[in-house]
Amino acid sequence: MNKKWAVKRLTINLTSGEAEKLEKYCSSTGRPATDVIRELIRSLPTEDEEQQT
Repeated sequence: MNKKWAVKRLTINLTSGEAEKLEKYCSSTGRPATDVIRELIRSLPTEDEEQQT
């Protein structure tokens, strides 16, 4: 992995239904799974954000 921003690699276990849902979403949007997962992670609220509201 040559990318500067890639500091940690994760392996996740998905049920067949979860994997199928991710694959269908990626297929319909034309986006790679890594981008979709990164976006979902970034959208998670953090403790800092929760305290500001």
